[in-house]
Amino acid sequence: MATIKNIVLVHGGFVDGSGWQGVYEHLTADGYRVAVVQNTTHSLAGDVAATRQILDGLDGPAVLVGHSYGGVVITEAGHHPNVAALAYIAAFAPDKGESVGSLIADPAPGAPVPPILPPQDGFLFLDRERFAASFAADVPEATAAFMSDSQVPWGVGALEGAVSEPAWQTKPSWYLVATDDRMIPPAAQRAMSERVGATVTETPGSHAVYVSRPAVVAAVIAQAAHGLDAHS
Repeated sequence: MATIKNIVLVHGGFVDGSGWQGVYEHLTADGYRVAVVQNTTHSLAGDVAATRQILDGLDGPAVLVGHSYGGVVITEAGHHPNVAALAYIAAFAPDKGESVGSLIADPAPGAPVPPILPPQDGFLFLDRERFAASFAADVPEATAAFMSDSQVPWGVGALEGAVSEPAWQTKPSWYLVATDDRMIPPAAQRAMSERVGATVTETPGSHAVYVSRPAVVAAVIAQAAHGLDAHS
């Protein structure tokens, strides 16, 4: 296998790809070629298509990275021949037939429940007043406020988009558990990572760990690339 130099980053719901900037800067400083998918989060099929468009343009193998709902996207898009490995960052890692909707349907007793408002015209938002505490508790206050006020509408169709065949069954996977996450409970992250058979790292961090701890996130992604090199 060729040395892995390509990284593709896929964001989740309620945000856009700009949150990856810190991770991008760490990875590019280490010589990686990084692409950020700007998926609309209107439908899983549309987001998978946007991701595959980026993958089509690569000149070699890549680590495909997903945060939160982006984990569903990479699970479906990861069969692309240019994907050498998957990296889940506080992300959903669904099995066949599962969606974000099915994975969050029955929260464990006492688990934090994301402050998702009732859908409006088929789209979801988080309660602005509770966004920081739930999504970005360890992000600077001004940054968290901007993230809240610049929310991207998350389509109910994306929430309910189910995986056909999970790519993690055939691609090696890495997983970063954010132990202070109040959107996807850490226990759920651990259960999904174990089911996937991922190489797991844990770090203190909110759901927005990719914003608050970009060096840690970049290190996990680099670990995936190096791990593949070691086994090539």
